[in-house]
Amino acid sequence: MAISLSVVLLLAIILVVLLRGGSIKPGPAIVAILFGFFLASTGMAPSINRFLNSIAETINSISF
Repeated sequence: MAISLSVVLLLAIILVVLLRGGSIKPGPAIVAILFGFFLASTGMAPSINRFLNSIAETINSISF
C-alpha cells in the first residue's frame, strides 16, 4: 500500500511538472490519466502490479 501510494504521488508530481513545463498539453494528459484508470480495471492490472512490486523489491534489496 505504501509503495502504491508513493508511486501515485510521484507520477502525479511528474504530470504536474510536465503540464507546467509545456511538455504535455492538458488534453493528452487527461487521455493518459483515463488510460491508466481503465487499464487498472482490466485483466492486466495484477500482472502490472506484480511487475512493479518485483522492481520495488529489487531496488529495496540493493545495499551499498
